[in-house]
Amino acid sequence: MPIQDLRLSRRYILNAAGALAAAPLSHALSIPAHAAASQLGPWQPRHQRYKIGGFEMTVVADSETFIDGPFPLIGGNAAEEDVRRLMRDNLLPEAKYQPGFTPTIINTGRELVLFDTGNGENGFVPRPAGGWLARELAPAGIKPEDIDIVVLSHGHPDHVGGLVEAGKPLFPNARYVIGQVEYDFWAPEGKHIGDLEKFATVFRTNTSDIADRFSFLKPGDDVVTGIRAVEAYGHTPGHLNFLIESEGKAIYLWGDCAHHQVASLARPDWHCVFDVDAEQAAATRKRVYDRLATERIAVVGYHMPFPSVGYVERAGPGSYRWLAHTYQLSL
Repeated sequence: MPIQDLRLSRRYILNAAGALAAAPLSHALSIPAHAAASQLGPWQPRHQRYKIGGFEMTVVADSETFIDGPFPLIGGNAAEEDVRRLMRDNLLPEAKYQPGFTPTIINTGRELVLFDTGNGENGFVPRPAGGWLARELAPAGIKPEDIDIVVLSHGHPDHVGGLVEAGKPLFPNARYVIGQVEYDFWAPEGKHIGDLEKFATVFRTNTSDIADRFSFLKPGDDVVTGIRAVEAYGHTPGHLNFLIESEGKAIYLWGDCAHHQVASLARPDWHCVFDVDAEQAAATRKRVYDRLATERIAVVGYHMPFPSVGYVERAGPGSYRWLAHTYQLSL
């Protein structure tokens, strides 16, 4: 067939438009009217899945709450107007943001490894706004009893809150892994006062029934083959990151090395109210961001906006930018 026969001519288009315009009005009026559909409200995915070499990674949303900030949660050592200006410059609200709370499950082909457990019943974000992990595992195709290893990046309530459900361990067949330094900081009775003691109480409450099932890491140790602990002290005394490697591919889990996708990265020197050692945490952020910008590997940032997966690039001297994942890990 000649190529020109396959083309819609201008005359054909105009004739078709004229025929539609000439359709009887009575026919149009005979179409039954429908009321406007009810609005359904905002919604976003609650889990997402990627491949890292031979490993399968699933991230699960534990909350989609909005909180006040980023100032003074982030930038307490800065001027409030500087933090607000940074938000305006990045087309973000000045006084509200939506952090991620994002547990991650790695299926290595041999084990199911869960990193952090969300808010649960007694974390930072109360139900129903948070504590979703227990209910969102099934839609993600995962059963709590199938989790082989639970890894805790650190002991804050929004990471250990989901260890327990209705007074019982949510992951009955798992062994539990945490840094030795971190465990020794939170576990003792009578060590802390104020907010630290409140956090320690949640830690002790949620780990009391599983204390004999913990094993302890130091930086450089492997959780299993392909999952290695990396020192990231400062946010808490024993805060750990994890480098995941399989078949020449890699992803980095940085726990709480950032609490806001712009403020934390643009100004890693700005303090976070949750950091136990603010100066050490700032130095750790700079070191981690610089490494990831150099190595150009994917990152899971627990508090980045869900699905909390992205990359880091340099934005200037001592400044960095979060690049949210699009399709790089789906190829």
